Amino acid sequence: MTDIKSLTLTELERETERLGEKKFRAKQIYSWLHEKLADDFNRMTNLPGELREKLKQEYELTRLTLVQTQLSKLDGTCKFLFRLADGNVIESVLMKYRHGNSVCVSSQVGCRMGCRFCASTLEGLERGLKPSEMLDQIYQIQKWSGERVHNVVVMGTGEPLDNYDALLRFIELLTCEGGLHISQRNVTVSTCGIVPRMRQLADEKLQITLALSLHASSQEKRKSLMPVANKYSLPEVIDACRYYFEQTGRRITFEYSLVGGLNDTKEDADRLAALVKSLNCHVNLIPVNPIKERDYVQSEKQAIVNFKNNLEKSGINVTIRREMGRDIDGACGQLRKSYIDAEK
Repeated sequence: MTDIKSLTLTELERETERLGEKKFRAKQIYSWLHEKLADDFNRMTNLPGELREKLKQEYELTRLTLVQTQLSKLDGTCKFLFRLADGNVIESVLMKYRHGNSVCVSSQVGCRMGCRFCASTLEGLERGLKPSEMLDQIYQIQKWSGERVHNVVVMGTGEPLDNYDALLRFIELLTCEGGLHISQRNVTVSTCGIVPRMRQLADEKLQITLALSLHASSQEKRKSLMPVANKYSLPEVIDACRYYFEQTGRRITFEYSLVGGLNDTKEDADRLAALVKSLNCHVNLIPVNPIKERDYVQSEKQAIVNFKNNLEKSGINVTIRREMGRDIDGACGQLRKSYIDAEK
């Protein structure tokens, strides 16, 4: 069956005409799916009963099932575990800021990138998510909270550029008129550095923010933390970032997880500054969220401050990411991994 929530309005218009219906019905259906967030064709009360029956027979309507929530008592961050129609589980995060609500969504069931400090990759990759499954994380969270989502970060479980076509369709549906209509400038996509896809994304000339998971200032250290570095060298990745800025005019964000004793020295900071200083960029320092399956530890508070100060002395725009959800399974993949382990 066709996944109706993954169709664009133009595609939906073709579908309604194929069903022998007037073209305007497509806008009504699209509004129910992406504005009113309907989970059931029966809720589409301005459609004729006969059309609703046709829709039930012809299309699947994606709806995630909420399995579990974890609400932080520290900052109101909420982690969600959702079950998909095939029984797989994924996770999402709602983060509340003064400037509005942000949702971090997963793009895959699991991940095959193998980054050493990340829980998302421990179970390997099961499959990529459909655009509708990415969207419905936001829709279900918005209905749960009763509040509008303003910013979307594709930085949960999975490598977004490893699910490229679905990602592009998701962004189109999320940002177009007739749906939530979130500005492209309020969408951030993270990647561990799949260079050909980064360049392809640049050629789309979208106005989204590209965030590169960098995490090391030298090729050797990056290889020790991120297997993708064995395929794409640090100079190649930085060149792809430069190309993205040239094509889109959008400042690059570098995500840098600070691991105690591994990548948090003054030498690391100096190398990082030299690496990115020619780029229009922002460095986001992330005190690593330890996972029990690895022996990595978070850098000392003073080491984090010193690292930030060293970058700023070199003229780099840098912030330390506000730690959220530390009293829950806040890091990527942690809640899902805990749930899978318990099921086993």
